[in-house]
Amino acid sequence: MGSRRPFLDERLQGTCVYCGGAPETSDHVPSAVFLDDPLPPNTPVVRACHRCNQSFSIDEEYLACFIECVLCGTTDRERITRPKARRALEKHPKLAASVRVCAQLTSEGQLVWTPQLDRVRSVVLKLGRGHAAYETGVIQLEDPLAVHWSPLLAMTEEERATFERAGAGELRLWPEIGSRAFSRAAGEPPYDKESGPWIIVQSSRYRYSVDEDPTAHVRVVISEYLACEVIWGN
Repeated sequence: MGSRRPFLDERLQGTCVYCGGAPETSDHVPSAVFLDDPLPPNTPVVRACHRCNQSFSIDEEYLACFIECVLCGTTDRERITRPKARRALEKHPKLAASVRVCAQLTSEGQLVWTPQLDRVRSVVLKLGRGHAAYETGVIQLEDPLAVHWSPLLAMTEEERATFERAGAGELRLWPEIGSRAFSRAAGEPPYDKESGPWIIVQSSRYRYSVDEDPTAHVRVVISEYLACEVIWGN
């Protein structure tokens, strides 16, 4: 992002930020499946091994399609309004079937959605690791203290307010010099036009926040529907 590259990125060059293996590819964080075309020019990119890149892609596509089906209230791909999700469901029958079984009608005729929790957790943790590494230059390979996700509408007003605040206005130690988090906090170019704790990758599609409190606390919102948190402890 911008013409001046944070020097702590050098820490990331020799390691897959997800597993610690050899970094054979570059990976968008978030994956393009969560964004509409054309992709934003400054989409965060980190280094990853082939195995992580490929394995996460399957689960990310599943989660993106699941969220879109929930938002549209149907698993009928003809009625899915987001082109990228509709194309994925049309192209991959197994993917469409895996999303379809997540929707069940109750005896009252209400559609209830139950995602595959292991796949959701895999994606949320992947996003947390990717954003933490990109913003702070520190690779988080250990197990996090907590991984949470919930629809924004399912939160109480107090939970939503705390989540949206994302540490803004609270006393924090400054991030390490040379990291993107430091440059954002200092208002240095090209981040001088940003405001608030949220980094908007694509409006209405994807935003995230990374707070060091004193270890990484990553928040993500996908399609203004799913709120996610990954927290690392000491």
